[in-house]
Amino acid sequence: MSRFLKLMLSAGALAFGAPVLAQAAAPAYATLKGNPAAGQKVFAQCRACHVTDKGVNRVGPSLHGVIGRKSGTVPGFKYSKANQSANVVWTEENLYRYLENPRKFIPGTTMAFAGLRNPQQRADVIAYLRQFK
Repeated sequence: MSRFLKLMLSAGALAFGAPVLAQAAAPAYATLKGNPAAGQKVFAQCRACHVTDKGVNRVGPSLHGVIGRKSGTVPGFKYSKANQSANVVWTEENLYRYLENPRKFIPGTTMAFAGLRNPQQRADVIAYLRQFK
């Protein structure tokens, strides 16, 4: 939609008393600087299902070495078919998008977590996970 058309639609909505809802786009991952200490605090939500210990799976797979790993490949963990066939490499950018809404990123995943809507919290969790190689 052109900028002119958006402006005209907004003006028309205001003329009829309808609110104009501006939808700000989330900042790109590359523009954020993650803080590992803050990420450790946010990761407390994840600890119900995940740990960062190598080779230790819980309700969810170990997140040790997750950055750079292909989805659905942790030995000994029983993944959903969606995760097994997703063919996603967990780059920091992919994790950023996944953590916002896991079910949208990989439809059919069994991960129950609804996601982290706050972009800075996602960047912080990724900075925390980056330490576990």
